[in-house]
Amino acid sequence: MKLGLFGTTAAVALAAGAAQAEYSLTILHTNDFHDRYEPISAYDSTCAPEDNEAGECFGGIARLITAVQEARGRAGDNMLLVDGGDQFQGTLFYTYYKGEMTAEFMNRLGYDAMTVGNHEFDDGPEVLRAFIDNVEFPVLMSNADVSGEAKLADAIQKSTVIERGGEKIGLIGLTPQDTDELASPGPNVIFTDPVDAVQAEVDRLTEEGVNKIVVLSHSGFETDKRVAEGTTGVDVIVGGHSNTLLSNEQEGAVDVYPVMVGDTAIVQAYAYGKFLGELNVTFDDEGVITEASGEPVLIDGKVVEDQEALDRVSELAKPLDEIRNRVVANTTAPIEGNRDVCRAQECEMGNLVADAMLDRVKDQGIQIAIANSGGLRASIDEGEVTMGEVLTVLPFQNTLSTFQVSGAVLKEALENGVGQIEEGAGRFPQVAGMTFAVDPAAEPGSRVSDVMIDGEALDPEATYGVVSNNYVRNGGDGYAMFVDAENAYDFGPDLADVTAEYMAAQGDYKPYTDGRITMK
Repeated sequence: MKLGLFGTTAAVALAAGAAQAEYSLTILHTNDFHDRYEPISAYDSTCAPEDNEAGECFGGIARLITAVQEARGRAGDNMLLVDGGDQFQGTLFYTYYKGEMTAEFMNRLGYDAMTVGNHEFDDGPEVLRAFIDNVEFPVLMSNADVSGEAKLADAIQKSTVIERGGEKIGLIGLTPQDTDELASPGPNVIFTDPVDAVQAEVDRLTEEGVNKIVVLSHSGFETDKRVAEGTTGVDVIVGGHSNTLLSNEQEGAVDVYPVMVGDTAIVQAYAYGKFLGELNVTFDDEGVITEASGEPVLIDGKVVEDQEALDRVSELAKPLDEIRNRVVANTTAPIEGNRDVCRAQECEMGNLVADAMLDRVKDQGIQIAIANSGGLRASIDEGEVTMGEVLTVLPFQNTLSTFQVSGAVLKEALENGVGQIEEGAGRFPQVAGMTFAVDPAAEPGSRVSDVMIDGEALDPEATYGVVSNNYVRNGGDGYAMFVDAENAYDFGPDLADVTAEYMAAQGDYKPYTDGRITMK
């Protein structure tokens, strides 16, 4: 089927004739929150308190609560609040509380249902089950057989039915089919094709007289379109996993809001609590959408923070000092991370972080790592290394990003990285899996030479697997050439966690440089 693109007009008319008994419903939705209870910066990283006070931050649970309250006031009684998965993982709040804090705030917000995201399985069925036991709404997943996993067999539903305004609304859950590769569901959970799973639930719900059906899909935008094309009877798909911004107004949106595939409206609201999706749909008496309109609400500094939520987050943040003080590794010598060094040449901290990144994903066909030196904020003293020290070096909650680019694009990226050495710019690239030479006296754009990967000269026509962080992959520090990279996945583990775990695995870590970047 062909996607219906309706420009930036908010409303989508889908039927010519007037329905005998129209029914309107507002669907508020979130996805990929990743435990961002505190505000984030424009780059989805930690936002300093002074910047938050200046109104320059986004999201945070205190603002999300206000945004939902305001949306409820607009919506009236016929309203759902649902989530597209991946509430778990991404900050120390998850590391310490697992799903307990998530359950507390989702209950407070009054969610009606959510689907299981892959990160909900990061700590196995046990943590997911504890979360399910603590929430006051159904947790859904249609495309998985959990009958062999005792901890989940009686806890997860494939679908559920909710009544609003006298009408029945069917909700179906989806999770990534490759969750067994992305997380730790264990051997007893079997994942299946999303199209077949959704259609089976649609058919069952239809037989029960339910003709308004919403899929909560943590499967990615492309899979959502495939589900819409391959099924009949699905009215709305609330997406997640790909962190896709669909919008008629926001710069950088991937497509309009909603995207229509046949009679199915697809929505998704980026990630990290930066937006609250708000979709308004009207159904005729046969349960077919006649109109769909809406727009994600940007949760910026103009949204007032709920004081009770602020106080609660502050209270829950206190025990995190235990994590910050936890010894995670030992180093035999100081690790040089001074900005004056790392933004001008190969440095010990840059090698550590780049090596850690590459080690984490080397079995995924990734050959090289690039870390922007602006992301390295401190040195580490000799001796015991605490998690707090690692977080001081890497404070931005950046995640690992993997992608593929040509050798020509890689060369362009290196030239960008060394293009402002004289200014001490943070774009200077610390690397692993490759070597190159820099002539700072040459003109920007022609400073890099002798690029070698795995002992062979860089081939401009070849395709290389790269790991970096989500800030760089999305164009930060001038790396715009990575924005359109192939097979990009920006939602790997936190870079600080990756670095701490890598150091711990080394025993007594020995800082070093090895000439991977030479200066002419």
